[in-house]
Formats: sequence, structure tokens, C-alpha cells
Amino acid sequence: MIHRAVRVVLVTFLGLISGQIALSDEDPLVVFAAASTTEAVSAAAEVFTSQTGIKVVISFASSSSLAKQIEHGAPAGVHISANPAWMQYLEERGLLASGSQRLVAANQLVLATSSENPPETGSDVAETLFIALGDDDRLAVGDPAHVPAGLYARQMLEALGLWAELEPRLARAADVRGALALVERGEAPVGIVYLTDLSVSERVTVLELVPADLHEPILYPAAVVAAGDRPEARAFLEFLVGPMGRQAFTDNGFLPPP
Repeated sequence: MIHRAVRVVLVTFLGLISGQIALSDEDPLVVFAAASTTEAVSAAAEVFTSQTGIKVVISFASSSSLAKQIEHGAPAGVHISANPAWMQYLEERGLLASGSQRLVAANQLVLATSSENPPETGSDVAETLFIALGDDDRLAVGDPAHVPAGLYARQMLEALGLWAELEPRLARAADVRGALALVERGEAPVGIVYLTDLSVSERVTVLELVPADLHEPILYPAAVVAAGDRPEARAFLEFLVGPMGRQAFTDNGFLPPP
């Protein structure tokens, strides 16, 4: 009798999962992810789909833009942010599934410059900045008003006592990949981006690593969106924090979360 009950439960469970997977082609899991995670999350989603049959559609943008879209009802199931503050913004508004937040990765800031003709470095990050910028060149950053990489860049410049001097010379991009593009195109001799961003461009290289004590820790939280809370979303979140999900991030230069 017990064995029969177990078989019934197992068959019922498999039937439910099969039904979810069958529906996934018509109703894919929508993931909103920070622009800096493009390669890592794409790789993770590909493995997840191959293992589960659940189709994943990903929208990449700045964490602030994605948070605002979720606030206005965009149909996301999972959100991956490059900044805990924007995830907290959603949490405070009741837009995340309760208790679903998990840390999936960490990152590091760098000064990035052209790989063809990199400027000299100084004795510290502040001197290197001034050598690279000269008298009137601009510094490429994600917009510090809302882009996480820009927020960290502002913290760094404030810690160095350079914010007031360099703020008028910022070339503000809509996200961190936009800041990287400004350096790629030669519109700015140096930019403040994530270390992981440099893996997508052969035209940009590390000028100098930014000391981690100049800004808050760069952490990537992920969570299930309340309006899109369903088994597929929770399964993908668990996949991200599991061994294969972690591997997708480390393979693309991310650090493990604390």
C-alpha cells in the first residue's frame, strides 16, 4: 500500500512537471538581468533549458531600468540585479516573492582603456586617472544617478576626493556596457567598468584595478518576481545558485558571492 502511494505521488509529480515544460514553449520564463551579466546569464539559461526543456527569454538592461519596468508591471519571473539597493527597492514595494532573494555573484571595478595605445599608470588609481584624462578628456561611466556601475564609480571618486573635480567631465552612459562602448570607440580615453565587461571586447584592456575598499561590495542578488512567481522561476533561481549556475558566472570572470 505504501509503495502504491509513493508511485501515485511520483507519477503525479512527474505529470505536473511535464505539464509545466509542455507549457513553457508558449509561456517562456522571462528573466530580467543586469547588462553586465549578459554572457553569464545567457550561458546559464542555455544549460538550464537543455536540462529542463523550459524556454528562457532574457532582457538585459541597467538594473535601475529593469527595476522600474518591474514596478510598472513588466512580466518578469526572475530578476538579477547588479546592485542590492535596487533589489531592495523592489522588496520594499512588495514586488518580490517573499524570502526568494539569493546572491549569485560578485564583481570588481577597473579603469578600462584602449588596448591599442594604453596610457601610462601612476603610483595609485587617482594619479592614473589624471594621466589618462589629461586636461580636458572625459571619463566614461554608467550614469551615477541610477546605473549600479556608475554608483560604485561615484563612491570611488568620492573616496578619492575627486568627485567635485571630475563630475563635470563624466561621459554618462545608460548602462555599464554603454560606458565600455565609449572607450571602445575612442570617445573617452578611460572608463570605470566591471572587470567582467572587458572579456567581451578585444579593443579594451585593464589600465588599473580599483581597490575594493573605495566602494561598497559589488554584489549581484537574484529573486523571483512576485507577479511572475511560478515553479519555473523558482527552479531557475535554484539553478543559478547551484554548481552549474555558479560555474556560468565564474567562467565569465565573476567572483563567487561572500
